[in-house]
Amino acid sequence: MSAWHSGTSLLDGWLPLTLQIVAGVLLVLVIGWRTRRWRLVWLPVAVVVGLLAALLARWYVNANALATDPAPTALWVWIGITAAALAVAVLGWRSARWWRRLLSVPVIPMGLLCTGLVLNQWVGYFPTVQEAWSQISAGPLPDQVDAAQLSALQNKGGTMTTGRVVGVNVPDTASHFTHREEYVYLPPAWFEGAHHPRLPVLMMVGGEFNTPADWIRTGGAISTIDSYAKAHHGQAPILVFADSGGSFNNDTECVNGPRGNAADHLTKDVRPYVVSRFGASPAAADWGVVGFSMGGTCAVDLAVMHPELFGSFEDIAGDEGPIVGTKQLTIKELYGGSTAAWARFDPLTVLAHHPRYANTAGWFDNSSSGGGPGGRSGWGGNGPGGHGGNGGRQGGHQGHPHGHGGSMTRPGPVGFGGRDIPGDGMGNQTADAQKLCAAATKKGISCTLHSQPGGHTWQLASAAFSDALPWLAERVHTPTAPAHT
Repeated sequence: MSAWHSGTSLLDGWLPLTLQIVAGVLLVLVIGWRTRRWRLVWLPVAVVVGLLAALLARWYVNANALATDPAPTALWVWIGITAAALAVAVLGWRSARWWRRLLSVPVIPMGLLCTGLVLNQWVGYFPTVQEAWSQISAGPLPDQVDAAQLSALQNKGGTMTTGRVVGVNVPDTASHFTHREEYVYLPPAWFEGAHHPRLPVLMMVGGEFNTPADWIRTGGAISTIDSYAKAHHGQAPILVFADSGGSFNNDTECVNGPRGNAADHLTKDVRPYVVSRFGASPAAADWGVVGFSMGGTCAVDLAVMHPELFGSFEDIAGDEGPIVGTKQLTIKELYGGSTAAWARFDPLTVLAHHPRYANTAGWFDNSSSGGGPGGRSGWGGNGPGGHGGNGGRQGGHQGHPHGHGGSMTRPGPVGFGGRDIPGDGMGNQTADAQKLCAAATKKGISCTLHSQPGGHTWQLASAAFSDALPWLAERVHTPTAPAHT
């Protein structure tokens, strides 16, 4: 575990296991042996309630396309246990002794807590207790300062050991997209001299359920970029942590549609604002997009749709195209039923009809674990048509595109092992990456495939960004960035 995630782990170790054991013991004590009627009538009813709750939760998640990867079985188990515990408390209240009534009070919140722990282990959102508390209590972000403090730091870049993060309220003049506060990272080099240098920019986009600060709090992006800047005399790209959702559970897939004009916000609001406010380079060759999960899909889409705005992208565990379930459901939910709108934002369709690209390149990174259908999980590394990789970050020296990020291959033939249509949610993301890279290569886009150990979590995203950063920095023409061979 890296330094920026030091503390008591919520993903493994003693705490999650202990809490689940305590919850299980409490539930057994609350249930008890009791009377014959309790054992033959009311206890089976409570079990049925728990089973129905688990099945209903699973159906709801699948029907509403809240996640396109298979959730761990433990999630449905703990949902069922929690519902059963509630039924036990209600149905058995009259027949229970006073101490069982007393124990039944904490059993339900303990069940909810264990459900949340399993959910968190699935996505890796809160790596430690300390990180969870910091986000819940809205503690300061790493390197964060107020906008008013920026001017006082001018001419001090040579003595700064880290960059600075500032919150920004980007006008939504072009998109009318309701969004939250976004963040910009400024490297030490930005503070050198009397005038700000025209630095390159990486736009950072998070996952399906997100806040603009996720890449900072959970993805470790500030630690990664600060380390890079320290090794390069304060030089590093500006990072802009954009809001692609507007709210935590609004899955826009970075397109324009009924859920908001997210694409216009990123391209017509955020990008011009960063150029104007922070003096960033406006050149497309100096801009890249980095995204995880849904954000990875966004990164590809933005780059292939707008080569005049973005010259590079990193797709970390993204899908073949913007999806919220089946193609039919995607067209309905994301585009208000417009097939033309779907085609306009589908990257394979865009690539098929676009002239040859002059100077666009991409880096695809996926999980090397698992073998079944992955959807948004990225678990399908070794399944049919998948590319298993060589165990994540093995081989090669740091920063070299053929090593530090695990295996790198040229794409195989389009269409094997993947989805016939984007948006059916039945393929795996490694195959999706191969399919996209093959189509992109035919149009002149240089792309490489990489893998990381682990599942579809922010820990994978953090490692992938760290591996790709030297390549990205060179691609967007960061001053003093070493050339790659």
